Amino acid sequence: MTERKLFALKIHTDEGVTGEYVGGNSPAAAQINTFANYLIGKNPLEREQHWSEIKRALRKYDRMGMGPIDIALWDFAGKYYDAPIHELLGTYRTEFPAYASTYHGDENGGLDSAEAFAEFAEECRDMGYQAFKIHGWGGSEGSRDLGRELETALLLGERVGDDMDLMHDPACELETFADALKLGRALDEAGFFWYEDPYRDGGVSQHAHKKLRQALDTPILQTEHVRGLEQATDFIANEATDFLRADPEYDAGITGAMKRAKVAEGFGLDVEFHAPGPAQRQCIAAIRNTNYYELALVHPDCPNTQPPVYEGDYSDMIDTIDENGMVEVPEGPGLGVEYDWDYIEDHKTGSVHIYE
Repeated sequence: MTERKLFALKIHTDEGVTGEYVGGNSPAAAQINTFANYLIGKNPLEREQHWSEIKRALRKYDRMGMGPIDIALWDFAGKYYDAPIHELLGTYRTEFPAYASTYHGDENGGLDSAEAFAEFAEECRDMGYQAFKIHGWGGSEGSRDLGRELETALLLGERVGDDMDLMHDPACELETFADALKLGRALDEAGFFWYEDPYRDGGVSQHAHKKLRQALDTPILQTEHVRGLEQATDFIANEATDFLRADPEYDAGITGAMKRAKVAEGFGLDVEFHAPGPAQRQCIAAIRNTNYYELALVHPDCPNTQPPVYEGDYSDMIDTIDENGMVEVPEGPGLGVEYDWDYIEDHKTGSVHIYE
């Protein structure tokens, strides 16, 4: 059994329109408590002003609290104008390819070997997926069992490399730069599409990832763990990444994620969005310079951890793609989804905070 704890957010207005979002984490919720009163009485359409003021107010912190609030304000705007968010941003497309992004390797008979990963990749390919991402074993076995990581990368290249774009994300588990280099050279040999957050620097060292880029052919994808627009911009300017990462929850909302996308575009690079969700879909639908939607996390035996908070048919389960591996952007107003507030109320685990 898998449990997730999320936060449900509503922004009420005197227009009778409510902005909503379900997501976030405890640090973000704690930060929201520090600035929520600022929003009382403000015009909810003045998102850029609020973004700037809250960014300054949270200057001593990682600003994770900005994301859920900004997403809810965008949801309000879409409902206010009776349009999906991607139309307010400027639609580029309404469907896009997804990649199958796996759970970490395990020892339970699911993804417990190179062969298991290869067989699952073939299964995903046959479903229609155009790309496949490994999260390796990591943890106590990670770098001490680097041979299994190398074997998996090489076998995937052999089995599905001609049919799918392949990615590898050790999730910062490899213990040394040397291990990251060894795995990177195997990814080069197997023709991987990108290499993401390899080792224990935490994914934040510009110098280290510049050195890694110089030693490898496989493109590097960084900045999932780099907070701040300016810091992400510096990662590109200092040649420490090839693809930029963005996430509406992590990167100060849809406003912040779209700023990252425009920075990447200005440098002639692509931005790749982290994790699935309606906010990510709305952003991707309005961006040219992006390639895939992350359908995470998938496994031959375990379902995704999508919380059952949606009414209707919105899904980020493994079978949500069509026969060509595509997903669609929700077309309802705002985020395009409706939340099951009865379910949310029935399963709340904490107190309700009201700001008025």
